[in-house]
Amino acid sequence: MADQQQLQAAIDQVLDRVKAAGADADVIASGSNNFSLKANAGELDEYKVTSGQVIGVRIVKDQRVATSYSESLEPASLDLMVEQALVNASFTQQDPHQQINCADSTLTTQNPEIYQADTASVDDKIALALALESGVVALPNATSSPYNGFGESDSQVILANTLGTRCYHQERSTYCYAYTLYEKDGKQAMHGGMSTGRRFDELDANYCIHHGYDMAQALLEGEPIATGSYSVIFELDCLNSLLGAFGMCFSGQSAMKGINPWRDKLNDIVASPLLTVSDIAYVEGGSSIKAFDSEGYATRDTILIGEGQLQSLLHNSHTASFFGIENTANGSRSAKGGLGVAGRHTVIAAGTSSHAEATTGEYLELVELQGVHSGADAVSGDFSFGASGFLCRDGKRVQAVRGITVAGNFYQMIKAIDAVGDTLQRDHSRDFFAPIIRFNKLNIAGK
Repeated sequence: MADQQQLQAAIDQVLDRVKAAGADADVIASGSNNFSLKANAGELDEYKVTSGQVIGVRIVKDQRVATSYSESLEPASLDLMVEQALVNASFTQQDPHQQINCADSTLTTQNPEIYQADTASVDDKIALALALESGVVALPNATSSPYNGFGESDSQVILANTLGTRCYHQERSTYCYAYTLYEKDGKQAMHGGMSTGRRFDELDANYCIHHGYDMAQALLEGEPIATGSYSVIFELDCLNSLLGAFGMCFSGQSAMKGINPWRDKLNDIVASPLLTVSDIAYVEGGSSIKAFDSEGYATRDTILIGEGQLQSLLHNSHTASFFGIENTANGSRSAKGGLGVAGRHTVIAAGTSSHAEATTGEYLELVELQGVHSGADAVSGDFSFGASGFLCRDGKRVQAVRGITVAGNFYQMIKAIDAVGDTLQRDHSRDFFAPIIRFNKLNIAGK
């Protein structure tokens, strides 16, 4: 990975070339070091160390926009990158709304929690990787851990533009995971657990081993339940996956393209009054903490749905200009891509229902969804997924359930909420925070 000084020098060269061509531009330069391990049959199956850097430019000239990137920081490669972007821009349609607007931003992500010293040795990490697999297969009826591993990443990003903006971000993250293949009496079930953090000593290998094992064991005897309508509580990672499949409803970019069903719904009631959803820049322990967006604007909190009312979409400067509204500082761009829109931490506000109140009576707890994105139509809201979980009564699992399909309409589902719990939880990726949410009467196809 190139050091900060090398990336700065490359950025300076690119901006000088852009200015000489009479254009405006922003430049993203990033570098990373990555390390990953996997185990198989008691030995390391993968020991991978990678590093690299990439620099990308978004050029605006005569209201025409184009991007280009280079994985080489050599001066000749940088000059060619700028020339390609200028040529490409000459063939694009004019767009008066996409401009380089963020002037003189000099933000640096100051949160010390996102870049902490790594005191663990390589031997410690190898021992963890081996322990994930051996810990699984040592358990009764666990025949293998087909998916397991450890990984870490150390990365930095510099954003600069021709208007004097220069922002810097550096972070470190790590993770481990293990899946259990459980076999007994000719039946199989598989489930996994993941742990993430900023430091090696935050990782919980025992959780990965035992969560996957316990869930696979519990699901082994699962079978379809009677076809019908059921109240449903989605396990947090499943809920995040489901919301992600319909995430474009919060995107100002999809609204600009005319494919967002909520394009003209601002200030309308789109969900249950029990539901408040926000995009939050800083959450303690969050994985998406960053002081600035991909244009250099300071990240901020935005209420998307407030007590059922659509209050805002996520915008960058392009979409905000198109609609003539305020930029929410959700610009998203990698060095290799064009300007888009993305959230940081999705937070669904806690409600007033206790755990006992939210789990009273009969409901389905779904802990696995299959084919989420292929089974979702983000425009119409219709979805149909394979699912596994448990039939529950009064907070207790009474029957494992497999081989069912859950179907419904997302935009109707979020209007039919029975209860929102009073305690926030976070998913394994640490960018989604929500309480228990009990949805009313989804369609279940079983037996």
